[in-house]
Amino acid sequence: MPFDLGELRRHPDVEGHGLEASDAADRLILDEAAALADGPGPGELVVIDDAYGALALGSAAAGARGVRVHQDLITGERALAANAARAGFAGEVRSLPLGRDLLVGARLVLLRLPRSLDRLDEVAGWIAGHAASDVVLVAGGRVKHMSLAMNEVLGAWFERVDVSHARQKSRVLTARAPRDARLPPALGWPRGERHDDLGVTLVGHGGVFAGTGVDIGTRYLLEQLGDAVPDAATAVDLACGSGIVAARLAHTRPALRVTATDRSAAAAASARETAEVNGLADRIRVTRADGLELLPDASEPLIVLNPPFHSDAALHTGIAAHLFEDAARVLAPGGELWCVWNTHLRYRPLLERLVGGTRQVARNPKFTVTASRRPG
Repeated sequence: MPFDLGELRRHPDVEGHGLEASDAADRLILDEAAALADGPGPGELVVIDDAYGALALGSAAAGARGVRVHQDLITGERALAANAARAGFAGEVRSLPLGRDLLVGARLVLLRLPRSLDRLDEVAGWIAGHAASDVVLVAGGRVKHMSLAMNEVLGAWFERVDVSHARQKSRVLTARAPRDARLPPALGWPRGERHDDLGVTLVGHGGVFAGTGVDIGTRYLLEQLGDAVPDAATAVDLACGSGIVAARLAHTRPALRVTATDRSAAAAASARETAEVNGLADRIRVTRADGLELLPDASEPLIVLNPPFHSDAALHTGIAAHLFEDAARVLAPGGELWCVWNTHLRYRPLLERLVGGTRQVARNPKFTVTASRRPG
């Protein structure tokens, strides 16, 4: 069946000028995989971190059947499903969590290289631990986002790592011969770190924003939250990452119930384990969702957000705008969105327009904390 990667859509993820659903790295990965002497049989191909379906659907168009796929972002998972339906391959791809069921018996794995070495280490560990002993991993990305350290990470899990020639500013790493197919899966993941100054232990899977640390923007936000709607019975940690804001709020406000939500599977798993290790699982509910889609209108008195401002590698304000709009919908009348952002992004007019009256709570040379109140 003819298939054009250019027809792929990013929706429901942010779309716009300069935000493409596939690129030269996807095409190079597909070409390198096609050149292998021994291709996978039905059910033996796995695709990991395929942004919007280019690798899975490109493989299906080339004849692969029973393709298993894992995408960290729920928006990518939904984009793949929609793209597969339009291309006529809905029955050939199946999304699964990162784990044994995804990888058992896999003889070929296609991977978009993550920018995080921790994410690469965790994924490579799962592959080495559960794929077939003759598995071949074809992992590629844009040269500007690759480093020699990626070869070292893969070399810790595989006996042989080969590097392709660059093409259109993209490159592929091909790994073979897992060092020990019976190694524990994802050795060392997730990881935990105690932050005595906050009274919280953070748990993080590979690739989660800031890992088990607390980035300086979030730390600055946490310093201001004592005055954030102090009588609120419930709150939301939006784009929760490892769950630090949810855990800190629940730790300091014993009667508060918190919803922590993120579109990343790794983040949701990390936040869930952070809540458990701190004995807060009974008051923190964690969901993997696109923004606040699971919460009803006008339902929450307090939402806290450190918004991401990258879509993949591109700087784009569309993600923040989407989250601000969602917060405006979910805030109860008189409720507040507390937000930290890099001052140079100048989000205040956007917050005023999308949410409501916005006041500056704190500002330092790098970050601004604001509180935006929904009219009511």
